[in-house]
Amino acid sequence: MDKTKTLESIQNARRAHEAQMTKIKAAIDGEKVDNPTAVAKTKCAFGMWLYDDENHLRDILGSLFYDNMEVLHSKWHNEYFRLFEIFFKEQKKGFFSKILGSAKVSEMELDRAKLYYSELETTTQELLKALGSSERRIGALPESKFY
Repeated sequence: MDKTKTLESIQNARRAHEAQMTKIKAAIDGEKVDNPTAVAKTKCAFGMWLYDDENHLRDILGSLFYDNMEVLHSKWHNEYFRLFEIFFKEQKKGFFSKILGSAKVSEMELDRAKLYYSELETTTQELLKALGSSERRIGALPESKFY
């Protein structure tokens, strides 16, 4: 992948991650969310980009930048799992909720979700900051460094 495509892929990864956060916020706000973000770090759009061997990101960015992004991404998924359990995990529905189509989250769970989301936002800011640093690094590299 050449320099321009690598920079575009970073911008696409940023947008994908921001879209994931938008979905989670929508769930907290009581909106129905179809196709929630994958729990596995290699299955979300950002993870598929990060772990795609054809990107050669580790080689291009260097281990320090890549490993930092990988640690933050793993941390994000660990934190996200708690929210997934509240909003998206297949829950056993009672007779009336099946009829009414409601699997409402309790107030206590919603309060917990808001706390978890604030932690997730902090990790997201760290991850986006790492992405920005990686983008600047790639911008400064010569074209010969790319495949």
